[in-house]
Amino acid sequence: MDAFWRIVKLMLRDRTRVALALVFVFISAGGLGAGLLTILPLLELILSDEPRSTLVDLALAHNAEGKWPAIPAPLIEILPTTPFGGVATLMIGLAILTIIGATCNFLHLYLSMTLVTNTVARLRLAAFRSVVRMPLSSVVARGPAEFVAKIVRDAAELKSGLLALTSKAVAHFSKGVAAFAAALWIEWRLTIVAVVVAPVLGVLLRKLGKRIRRGTKASLEGQQDLLRIAGETLQGLRAVKANTGERNALHRFHRVNREVVNQELKVRNARSLATPAVETLAVFVICGLALIAAHEIIQGRLEFNRFFGALAALGIAGGSFRPLTGLYNEIQAASAPSRRLMEVIDEPRETARDLKRPVLPRHHQSIEFDHVRLVYPGADEPALRDVSLKIAHGERVAIVGPNGSGKTTLVSLLPRLLVPGQGRVLIDGVDIQSVNLRALRRQIGVVTQDTVLFRTSIADNIAFGAENATRERLIEAARQAHADEFINRIPGGYDASLAEQGASLSGGQRQRLAIARAILRDPSILILDEATSQIDSESEQQINAALSEFCRHRTALIIAHRLSTVRNADRIVVMDQGEVVDEGTHHELLDRCPLYRRLNQTQLVDSE
Repeated sequence: MDAFWRIVKLMLRDRTRVALALVFVFISAGGLGAGLLTILPLLELILSDEPRSTLVDLALAHNAEGKWPAIPAPLIEILPTTPFGGVATLMIGLAILTIIGATCNFLHLYLSMTLVTNTVARLRLAAFRSVVRMPLSSVVARGPAEFVAKIVRDAAELKSGLLALTSKAVAHFSKGVAAFAAALWIEWRLTIVAVVVAPVLGVLLRKLGKRIRRGTKASLEGQQDLLRIAGETLQGLRAVKANTGERNALHRFHRVNREVVNQELKVRNARSLATPAVETLAVFVICGLALIAAHEIIQGRLEFNRFFGALAALGIAGGSFRPLTGLYNEIQAASAPSRRLMEVIDEPRETARDLKRPVLPRHHQSIEFDHVRLVYPGADEPALRDVSLKIAHGERVAIVGPNGSGKTTLVSLLPRLLVPGQGRVLIDGVDIQSVNLRALRRQIGVVTQDTVLFRTSIADNIAFGAENATRERLIEAARQAHADEFINRIPGGYDASLAEQGASLSGGQRQRLAIARAILRDPSILILDEATSQIDSESEQQINAALSEFCRHRTALIIAHRLSTVRNADRIVVMDQGEVVDEGTHHELLDRCPLYRRLNQTQLVDSE
């Protein structure tokens, strides 16, 4: 339960709402107790076998017996002088107390649900922020689905426990104590009001239930959008991080998160109204029955049991205490999602120490992998074994090798998506572990085989991570990637909304958008990981020409199976089993490297 109470402490930081909610719940309970202690005992005295005929007589007798609190003389002077007038006055007073209590109860539930809804929304955002900023290796090792479930499902389960504590448990306990104390004071017996009220309450609850169901449905649809956005971002976390798009992803999640909050606050109104409405209706029914009974007793046609008030108080106390066991179980059940959520929020962030790290100047000299070694968690063999490689600024280097040879792992070290267990990665002689991570990634453009697109406009997809990009720069980047032509054929053009994961586009079109995204960033280093694998030969020639122009004065690392792409490189690096086995030009490697000759015959695709 430590995590749960930690979240409760977080919620209690909203001192104003907490204080007001407690004030309203105590007023509501106090009004209930006052009504049972004063109105009902007086009603019993009026309708007893030896009645004091007026409220004036009752007030004088009350003061004469020395009971507390004493009734002021000016108040006694304005009391009605007829029995029925006195009863009517008492019922009016009880109705006023009921309205005050119901209003306070509504305000307490309203504030409590607002408090819980906002707290859970903040926790969802904090958990999502933590996952987006966690090291990629941690997310990959545990799987995105685990984090999505914690962010969405566990937060919903936690909300039930918080509501049980802040609204239901406090209200039921305070009212139960007040009613029970009143019953002891009066001397109990008599109730069964529920039998009279039940049919009317059923109709009322059914109508409120429809409103709650409609609001809940809209809320669940919003949560579905939350799950989709979280899934998109975490599944494409490599691209999000490489494009420094964490802030953009957080903004999209936060926007939908607020929409979910708005829907849940609509449900709050119906839920807040249900309990006070039921109690108000029940008390008014009792008042009506008591009025009828009093009239009949005054006329001598009906005897009235003096114990009515005490038994009614006990019935209210029992009804208030009865749900506490179930509420306690809800609070206990909330401990598991609380712990799981706080574990995510407390995860270390990859940029935790970045504030004090210097910004790396724009790359202009060299990139060097210095004896790097990396072993994935749970793996028996290293993915990289003592790899050393130096690349000059402006050089275009192709990296080839069999599947699993470590090509993608090697280039993933450059934007610090992965961190080597041994060795260093240097840019212009500076160890990238010692520089600001976001500034480092702003210098790197990454295009992967698995293009990550989001359910938003084409323009927003191209501009993802490029916060200050203008419309003109965006369109120019699309032109360079040969995407402008097909974009303009789509209804809506750059403002057209894509289907989830870009399913409304072909594979080649998706990759051109990814290339346009990389071009827009104006990187000093470009990483192409099978970037042209899903593009036809004609498009490949156009994109290769565009990339050749774009890569001028930039360093490019290219993983490719297209022979034309490999041939156009300044140098080809051959990898196998996590090692660099040879490097050189296409013809040099054909002459001396058996592995490259085999790759040339089996894997490298001739676009012609």
